[in-house]
Parts: sequence; C-alpha cells; structure tokens
Amino acid sequence: MASLNDQAVLQAIFNPNAPFGDVAGLNLKAEQTDDDSRFEPQLVAQVKALEVEGVSLAEAGNVDGALESFTRAVGILPERASGYNNRAQVLRLKGDTAGALKDLDKAVELSGERGLSAAQALVQRALLHRLAGREPEAESDFRRAAELGSTFARHQVTLLNPFAALCNHMLHKMMSQLRQPEPDSQ
Repeated sequence: MASLNDQAVLQAIFNPNAPFGDVAGLNLKAEQTDDDSRFEPQLVAQVKALEVEGVSLAEAGNVDGALESFTRAVGILPERASGYNNRAQVLRLKGDTAGALKDLDKAVELSGERGLSAAQALVQRALLHRLAGREPEAESDFRRAAELGSTFARHQVTLLNPFAALCNHMLHKMMSQLRQPEPDSQ
C-alpha cells in the first residue's frame, strides 16, 4: 500500500488540476452517507423505493413521472434532505430553476450541511448559480461542498483559482518531462 505522500504525488501526476496533496478519500470532514436513523425504517424504505422509481422514470425520459415520485417521497418524509435534492434535479431538467433552487436550499437546511445530501445539494446549487452568472455564490457553495468531501467541488474550486491551476499545470509538465525526457537535439 502506498504512503500518503506517494498517493499525493500520484494524484498530482494523474490529476493535474487538483490541489497538490489532495488525495481523494482523505481528510473528509463529513461522512459520505446520510443518517436516516431518526426516521421510521418503514417510511425510509418506502421513500427510497420512490426515489429509485423516480430515477428510473427520469432515465427513461418520463420527467413528469419522476417529479411525481420525488414529490410523493418528499410528502412522506418532508424532513429528509435527500428527497428535495432528487426533486431539484428533475425540476432543473424541466427548466424550473427557481423551484430547483428552492428545493436545494431546503436540502442544505435539512442536512445541517453534513453528509452526502448536503454535498450534492451544494454542488447542484453552485452549478445553477454559475449558469446564472452568480460566480461568488457558486464559489461559496463549491467551497462548502469541497469541505464535505466532494471531489468534483474540489476540482471546481481549483479551477476558480488561477494561481493554483498554474502551479498544478507546471508540476504536471515537470513530472511528464521526468517520466519521458526529451532527447537531446544536438
């Protein structure tokens, strides 16, 4: 098994846009699962079945059916963040950005900014902010999601920092030259 330093070096080589030493899966401040233990297990099972149904319907192109499934899930457990997060994705697909943002705000609130639902909601909300040209809000949400362990959000934060991107690019170039030195042209 490679040491943490070895993993950081490999990460810098194979993912030059990530901050140096940013090894996926390390230094996560939040668990990557949501805690559903505060809800009745039967209700959680029912809601998860509706979420699976909603995802299947959305993948099949039945966005209205997916929206109905996710809305039913939210109705059963309105204090569970995941339902709002899922419904926001479908609302976004339908072009209802305002509705999606409202559900994402609710998901962030209900999650207490912890766990997978919070990270996913923050990333989705950041992307919607970016599409609307609200870069400061997008950057803030990406940073918060990165702190929760989102690799995608970490990558976006790095891309927003031109100095870090330039340093990572130079490091990648140097490592590439060390692996495959150019022959002397004499």
